[in-house]
Amino acid sequence: MVSVIILAVASFVAGVQNALAGGGSFLTFPALLFSGLGPLAANVTSTVALFPGQVASGLANRSDITGVPGLSFRSLFLISLVGGAIGAVLLLSTPEQLFSALVPYLVLFATLVFAWGSFFRKPTAAARQLGPRSAALSQFGIAIYGGYFGGGIGILMLAALTLAGLAVRNAGATKNALAGVMNAAAVAIFAFSKDVAWHQVLIVGIAALLGGQLGAYAFRRVNEKPLRICITALGLALTVALFVRAARG
Repeated sequence: MVSVIILAVASFVAGVQNALAGGGSFLTFPALLFSGLGPLAANVTSTVALFPGQVASGLANRSDITGVPGLSFRSLFLISLVGGAIGAVLLLSTPEQLFSALVPYLVLFATLVFAWGSFFRKPTAAARQLGPRSAALSQFGIAIYGGYFGGGIGILMLAALTLAGLAVRNAGATKNALAGVMNAAAVAIFAFSKDVAWHQVLIVGIAALLGGQLGAYAFRRVNEKPLRICITALGLALTVALFVRAARG
């Protein structure tokens, strides 16, 4: 019962976090480990369980979803779908230890890039730093990573989308939609895997769905500057937690 309560609470907060800035899997993953699952099963189960909440969060803010200059949302959709499928296949066929070791560095880099784009870039600088081709390549790489492990994809996408020219509110809504797209491909593959713990999927899925609705409600009512500060602080907190976990490893 204790593990169920911890799993439900962690999943609810993860749903809120995913709707605001991403990184919810770093709450559900250790909670699923605590419930008795192994690392691979916890990773796969987390991806499947968080998917409905990601879709709901994306739909809640669909009016803010958009493509980037020179690259339509439809193109980003297809890129994310293909990349997510590739990442899922890689996860089921290769060890995850090496890729997991890179996660703290990826999240730290993305957080620093997002902070620079939000607070330190001069107003007279170019409206965007990533062209359409670079934005497409970035999203493809993030989608592969998202299908493989997924932790921190929200921070990575926020960094890439804001550097491609989107306002933080549009980037957040688009990020939620694309996270659901890349995980749709992964879930379609994971659903046939023996590593999915369906009992935990039910608990995590319902709690994260409720949390995602609260996060989507808060997202539309937060001023842009405080939102940037909160996203940056969340990224730094995630980075510290990931390095601590790796050190204890």
